[in-house]
Amino acid sequence: MTVPQSAIVVGAGVVGVSTAYALARRGVAVTLVERHEEPGMETSHANGAQLSYLYTDALASPALLTQMPKLALGLVPAFRMRRRLDPDYLRWIGAFLRNCTRERFRDNTLATLQLALESRVAMEELANAHPLDFGYRTAGKMHVYRSQRAWDAARTVAEMKAGPGVVQHALAPSEAFLMEPALERAAPGIRGVLHSPEEAVGDPHRFACAMRDLLVDRFGADTRFGRSVARLRLDDDRARAICEDGEELAADMIVDCSGSEGGRLLRPFDIRLPIMPMKGYSFTAPAAPASPSISITDVEAKIVFTRLGAQVRVAGLADLGNVDRAVDPRRMAALVDGARRSLPRGAAFDRASAFWTGLRPMTPDAQPRIARPHPRLAYNLGHGVLGWTLAMGSAERLARLVLR
Repeated sequence: MTVPQSAIVVGAGVVGVSTAYALARRGVAVTLVERHEEPGMETSHANGAQLSYLYTDALASPALLTQMPKLALGLVPAFRMRRRLDPDYLRWIGAFLRNCTRERFRDNTLATLQLALESRVAMEELANAHPLDFGYRTAGKMHVYRSQRAWDAARTVAEMKAGPGVVQHALAPSEAFLMEPALERAAPGIRGVLHSPEEAVGDPHRFACAMRDLLVDRFGADTRFGRSVARLRLDDDRARAICEDGEELAADMIVDCSGSEGGRLLRPFDIRLPIMPMKGYSFTAPAAPASPSISITDVEAKIVFTRLGAQVRVAGLADLGNVDRAVDPRRMAALVDGARRSLPRGAAFDRASAFWTGLRPMTPDAQPRIARPHPRLAYNLGHGVLGWTLAMGSAERLARLVLR
């Protein structure tokens, strides 16, 4: 295939701006197209803000398989599955269940870990080359386990991941409390804590905005914000993105980075990707005196706490197959209540604000889809709950793929 000199990147979320950067720094003339008026407004806009390079455990697992009857009946508050009968949903669920074996869980988890480690390197290189302002810092991360069974399983998975670049420590509760006093005030019953000291945090929306500015100011990228792409046309000589307002953009190649809507633009070319939206929730609250400085994930509750300056970002819950972008007051109340139970003094919960939801583009095997199916078309989609973590690494893979 020919090497493109110009590319249109559709979608300016964290994956889109990272992809545009990976192409632009290699000399490709980039046009970034986004339907919102600014970048980073959807999937990762106000997510948990954790760059979890080592927590790459695939959602499809033997442990989750044992919970399927409860999930189907809606008896697991943190994780809900929509009851849908449409063929795409049923096919996705079937593929997901086939990935719940021990062997596939291992393979999928380790494959994502490799991409995450590549992403960490790419993010560090970006930070060294361009000191962008998005609250990036190495905060470390603690995974909190409240049942002995879950704690035993977590240590087994940590041993499976052991290798170069992987630094994790299994801590007794007393050891964890000394390192992060906020945990001592957590709900009782902590059995163990897995500490990853090299994990980082950063505000994904600020990152997307800073990357836009870098692309324009340093690399001369063109941008089209407030423009929604209606369809694509692939000709022998050019690729064309036709916007809903009638504007037609042309380049050597189009790269689809449209997140949870991934695949809409690809279907006319008989490309159907196994991507299912999973709705997640977050809120932001002022930090309190006992707020953690280390990022914390309460594994059982599926809630994360991230310190962002004077604020604490709290994110969690999972509603598979829910395509409604509106904030569900009952689910948000459940998140606030769950956070208060998990880390009672972790933030000023009574002053919580910035209530938000986002649709995470899930694949059955937890692997993003990065491919070039046509000389004038590529895509970088399906990053699930780890889009922020995997953005830089998957962008590098995409750039190497189309420019080799």
